[in-house]
Amino acid sequence: MNDKFVYAPGPTSVKENVRLERAKATTNPDVDEEFVEFYKNTCDKIGKIIKTKNPVYILSGEGILGLEAACATLTEQRDRVLVLDNGIYGRGFKDFVEMYGGEGVYFSDDYNKAIDINKLKEFLEKDHDFKYATIVHCDTPTGVLNDLSKICPMLNEYGIITVVDSVSAMAGEDIQVDDWKIDIALGGSQKAFSAPAGLTMVSISEKAKEAMKNRKTPVVGFYCNLNIWENYYENKWFPYTMPISDIMGLSKAVDNILEEGIKNVLNRHEKIANATRKAIDEYGLELFLEEGYSNTVTAVKIPECIGALKLKSHMLCKYNTLIITSLKPYDDVILRIGHMGENAREEKMVFALNIIDNGLKDLGFKTDNELIRLFNKYLKE
Repeated sequence: MNDKFVYAPGPTSVKENVRLERAKATTNPDVDEEFVEFYKNTCDKIGKIIKTKNPVYILSGEGILGLEAACATLTEQRDRVLVLDNGIYGRGFKDFVEMYGGEGVYFSDDYNKAIDINKLKEFLEKDHDFKYATIVHCDTPTGVLNDLSKICPMLNEYGIITVVDSVSAMAGEDIQVDDWKIDIALGGSQKAFSAPAGLTMVSISEKAKEAMKNRKTPVVGFYCNLNIWENYYENKWFPYTMPISDIMGLSKAVDNILEEGIKNVLNRHEKIANATRKAIDEYGLELFLEEGYSNTVTAVKIPECIGALKLKSHMLCKYNTLIITSLKPYDDVILRIGHMGENAREEKMVFALNIIDNGLKDLGFKTDNELIRLFNKYLKE
């Protein structure tokens, strides 16, 4: 298992210094106040990356925990919630809303482009009676990127709290939580942060905190209740035992980003993504999206005569390389190239593109081009 080359839109490659950090001896996170300081410092460093002065928390659970927790803590019976739907994960937010008694109302747009801001504006002019809205920053199954800098301030004008799933974008795409009026921003350790899976990062605005605290009914459940984190630092007490080794690894991964420089990290993602898309296009393949491309994942349409699932299986069997397809209904249509975090490195992209090139040609795809040559050409632009 360990010698397999995996190139997916998360979990991503983990640097050796992150792996070694997780292997260190640890203290008892329940009783050692030094760990409380370490935890708070790690949260503050994440706040620098996402540009917020709001409190940031690290939850013990993969990114989905944050999505459910935000809905669980905000939603009361019959609350109307706007669900922005232009991707599989965007649409899926409605399940969490209704699980906790809310009424999810879709604003649906095309799945092959970013949310149309003008259409959303027209929708809100007619109906804006919503407690909160859910938005996916980068919807990973198709790689579409939504413009939070326009969407969230517009929703804020109507007094609508914004819940943003930035799990597949955070640290690979710019996110300015405070300036863009994002009330709850959610990230995951295993994507562009390039730490092992298992942690959610969440920032919460004062407006969101007030809505959570002023509920008429108690939050259903404990683990998904974001209110349990209030005053943890003042009280030097966590609501449950923290996965200290995972947090130590995440802290080191965050240090890697800060040492490289946030701007440099974002530029690296953009450069790799642009070269990949241009290479795919000139090679003779079609991108799934018309516009709204994310710099963390590229969705490529595989010719029907080959099929994405067959290509995936072939690359795994012949080249011991796992490059994955999308979710249904696109599982046999789209191959996803996840250039995020430590995977957004030239040497890793070259290897992945070489395998894709060989795999396609093995299965009968006709072209005189080579993906690596095209990628290198556009990388130098």
